[in-house]
Amino acid sequence: MGKEKNYISIKNWAEDERPREKLLQKGADSLSDSELLAILIASGTRERSAIELARDILSLAHNHIHELGRLSIIELKKVKGIGEARAVTIAAALELGKRRQINDALQRPMLKSSRDVAEVVIPMLRDLNHEAFCVIYVNNSNRLIRHEIISIGGITGTVVDVRIILKNALLQNANQFFVAHNHPSGNLTPSQADKQLTQRLKEAGQIMDVKLLDHLIVAGLNYFSFCDEGLL
Repeated sequence: MGKEKNYISIKNWAEDERPREKLLQKGADSLSDSELLAILIASGTRERSAIELARDILSLAHNHIHELGRLSIIELKKVKGIGEARAVTIAAALELGKRRQINDALQRPMLKSSRDVAEVVIPMLRDLNHEAFCVIYVNNSNRLIRHEIISIGGITGTVVDVRIILKNALLQNANQFFVAHNHPSGNLTPSQADKQLTQRLKEAGQIMDVKLLDHLIVAGLNYFSFCDEGLL
């Protein structure tokens, strides 16, 4: 005899408990993380519902939604019932959410504080499993001109060319800039190399009349500001 199936398909749930119908009736904000994820998954397997698959995925992210974006396609596919198409759909949805958050932050008229800058760089850097270094170029009124990731490294470090940063600042007619990089380890404490790089950027900028306003270190949803801590 075959193994008895104990789960009930979502289509047999009460209508106001089905994720899609619940979203239509009560709005997206009424759904749990697993219910929203189940909508992306679309359907379950013979053994497990889409909700159960969603919970399996969330367990990989330690049940923290901000950790979900760190999961790779390969890691998502480790969940039985999640193939490449579903994994790609989830990754695409998470990327759209991240881009919306970055775009909202970039609409600010001015970047005046470490908090303003953090709202731009945290979505860019928090989900990376390797170090990356980004620069935000602003004019004399602290209005955004351009932002870019200029260097990608390994788990423990990245190489930054100070000359490229200053050259790009001059090309963009920016006379001020912020820099930021992430610590995949989760440790916000600046290393000696971080401190030395900050000093080099500051001194080189002074020579070129391009001012370094701050250096942020990102770890997850938290950040360290050289300026706020009096290290700049």
